[in-house]
Amino acid sequence: MRAAVVGTPDAAPVYADFPDPEQRPGREPLRLVGAGLHHVVRGLASGRHYGSNGAYPLVPGVDAVARTEDGRLVYTGLPRPPWGTMAERLVTPFEVELPAGADPLAVAAGMNPGMSGWMPLIARREEVGALGTVLVLGATGMSGSLAVRAALALGAHRVIAAGRDPEALERLRGLGAVTVPLAHAEPAAWAAALGAALAEAPPPLVLDFVWGRVAEAAFAALGGGGVDESADIDYVQIGSLAGTDAALPAALLRSRRIRVTGSGTGSVSKAQMIAEIPDVLARFADGTFDAPYTAYPLSRIGEAWAHQGRTRAVVVPD
Repeated sequence: MRAAVVGTPDAAPVYADFPDPEQRPGREPLRLVGAGLHHVVRGLASGRHYGSNGAYPLVPGVDAVARTEDGRLVYTGLPRPPWGTMAERLVTPFEVELPAGADPLAVAAGMNPGMSGWMPLIARREEVGALGTVLVLGATGMSGSLAVRAALALGAHRVIAAGRDPEALERLRGLGAVTVPLAHAEPAAWAAALGAALAEAPPPLVLDFVWGRVAEAAFAALGGGGVDESADIDYVQIGSLAGTDAALPAALLRSRRIRVTGSGTGSVSKAQMIAEIPDVLARFADGTFDAPYTAYPLSRIGEAWAHQGRTRAVVVPD
């Protein structure tokens, strides 16, 4: 079959022949409709993601919308390495049929980033029954913006969206979020802006899609005098676009009732994620979730790999 193929950790994928995926008992082969080029896809292909196994060559891609032999559109993923989803044919362990009204390429672009925020929101709601105030760091990226939408849809009392892109922040403000701009400032200014936003009500839940210096600014804000010291705070680390390391002050851990955890492959089971897929797909069908995308034929995988901007690259068959 034809596929996107990565030969070495630092190489961009090329359009080439690759062996058909191994069959699984009871699983029919699927045909690609669209596969999103997410941050995790690049990380796994380069060997920099914690889930990389270091084996090459490989086909990149972690999820996709595909078509069954009887013509149904399904969302699927978790192929067995070295096979990924950016190939003509897929063999995967699960499939969930798309609801009517869902744009298949928007699903391909947005399900992976959408699930990253959805899972800790659902876990928090199941644990305590209500979301209260939710702070989203990195809210202007696709994952963060979908997390803001998810928090609002799941009944959060107040959603604080912090990010760099002023246009994206304005759109989130229009949905009802309180916005905190983090562009053109230093971490001390970020901490002050976050502290002012948190003074009204401390966030029981923080979703951090960026980590690095932004996390350090958030730690400073959460440890400041304006935040209720008796509040329980769950700080969930999800992405690291601003840096893989952040200094966590000992004083914050001792002076606040704060729990710092992570959410991702390994900390959330595959069964839990698959169970939530129908509800997330329904949000794409009813318009709650939106994921702008740019489609690239599989034969132009090099252009897709170099894609930048507000839309997500989605690889489609030729």
